[in-house]
Amino acid sequence: MRSSRTRLFAPAAALLLATACGAEHAAQDRGAGAAVPAPRAPVTDPPVDGVRITSVTLPSASPTPPATHGPAHPDRLPGDSGVSAAYQVRNDGDEAMTYTVLFAFTTDTGGVMDHREVTVSGVAPGGSRSGTVDLGVLAPGASPVTRVKIEKVSKVPAAEAPARTGACPASGLRLWADDGDAAMGLRVVGLHLENCGKKDYALDGYPRLSLLDENRELVHGVRVLHGGAAIASGTGDDDPPAPLTLKPGQRARSGLVWRNTTRAGTAVTVPYVRVLAGPGAAPVTVTPDLDLGTTGRLGVGAWERADR
Repeated sequence: MRSSRTRLFAPAAALLLATACGAEHAAQDRGAGAAVPAPRAPVTDPPVDGVRITSVTLPSASPTPPATHGPAHPDRLPGDSGVSAAYQVRNDGDEAMTYTVLFAFTTDTGGVMDHREVTVSGVAPGGSRSGTVDLGVLAPGASPVTRVKIEKVSKVPAAEAPARTGACPASGLRLWADDGDAAMGLRVVGLHLENCGKKDYALDGYPRLSLLDENRELVHGVRVLHGGAAIASGTGDDDPPAPLTLKPGQRARSGLVWRNTTRAGTAVTVPYVRVLAGPGAAPVTVTPDLDLGTTGRLGVGAWERADR
């Protein structure tokens, strides 16, 4: 954090001293040692894929617990850490984009205390959007957070952004990917489809996938195999396809299955997957970050009915 020194004339210094004394008495009224949020400190780190942190707010150190049972600061909610970051998203491309940004809240030594993910929808070409991300509650006794950084940025065309909630897309279908599961090098990410429209929708087969690199260009050399059993048994994505009609409000599920084994050759990572649920469906681009290693294979399960 950069600091600057300012020369004060006598009247201004006297005013500042009086203000500081008043603040000190106010702090004593709230309880000795209470943590008081510092002003926002500007951040000059370069942007990451169009996203930058403009300022960070960190609370002052609290050497002793507050004497009262009330909050340390009247503007802070109980359990709030007082740590936040202001950010700006700028779209320098030629189409509207939806950004998903993962922020890491770290200690002096770089240890990550927690993450927060923010989605900024429909940023117009040449446009920008600003916001604030808050750390919220930390576990008692946790190390103090001293820095906020951008750990990852994903961006997809706004027209292809996954939507779990909100207005129903024009296609009448809502599609998204979950956070997935990993064990012993095996990865499984669920694809979820909801008929949020007013008409029945018929499924009979597998989602159609296009694998895309960080520039959303096609990735070649990876085989997409039908059925999770092509990669590993017992994933729940082994059943053959069967006709399935989704009535309004009903859901279906599929799954992406892969291993991250790395042997000879160059490991392949696929950050984006464009999904077509079936005939007439609009494409949706999800971000499962397929760490395929050198396997060159990805399994996809058939659509099957899902409980809500």
